[in-house]
Amino acid sequence: MKDDNIYQKLKDILIELGGDFSILEEQIDVDLQVEFFELVHEIAENKRENKEILDEAYNRLIDPDVHTEEKKKLLAELSTIDKPESYRIIEKVVNDNDSELYSWAMLALQHCRIGLETSLLDENQIFISTGLGGKGEKLRYFIACKFKSDDSFSDTHKKIVQTEFEDVFEKHDCKIEKVTFVEKYVSVIALIPIEVSVGNVIKSSITECNQYGDFLYQQYLITNVKMLDYTEIKNFFKDKGL
Repeated sequence: MKDDNIYQKLKDILIELGGDFSILEEQIDVDLQVEFFELVHEIAENKRENKEILDEAYNRLIDPDVHTEEKKKLLAELSTIDKPESYRIIEKVVNDNDSELYSWAMLALQHCRIGLETSLLDENQIFISTGLGGKGEKLRYFIACKFKSDDSFSDTHKKIVQTEFEDVFEKHDCKIEKVTFVEKYVSVIALIPIEVSVGNVIKSSITECNQYGDFLYQQYLITNVKMLDYTEIKNFFKDKGL
């Protein structure tokens, strides 16, 4: 894994910019995020007057006859306006909990909030978003490890993994949300502070477990893009020759 270098660079950027950042808490598909920010960039190059956008936005956003794609563009436009009224309109759409627009509206709300804070505080705000979201100053990760034996995890091995992982993660101010065992694989969903080296936490957890019989492979899977299913986990380790 090459995450140590990446996290050091991220920490350096945060320090350089004052360390003030916001994490998108929602779990939103990365492709949708890319689509949103590409549209925002496109809008910025040919932006309409703020008053024109605000005058028509809410009525068209709640109109069932207006196509979803037009509503998405309106939300993206609103997100570029660093005014409280723009934020309130987007917030109403979020609260409506429209299944087609909810994730998009959440992105717009966060983007608008960052613009508002930057304008009010007169300093750059950093917006960090991943597919799995986060909470507070922690990002959410999906982690998987593999049992060395051809058998499934025994109850004893399960207890060791849960105890040792929880102990190591807590020492690094990380929070494990869920541990799942399926045949030869264990997956962990956890919140990890952005300044913490994820690789070091996982390696330490595996090392602690292996003091009780060397039963976990040192190689591991980690992503903050999406939750993976059994087949994806299995294929990852298969590609590693395990």
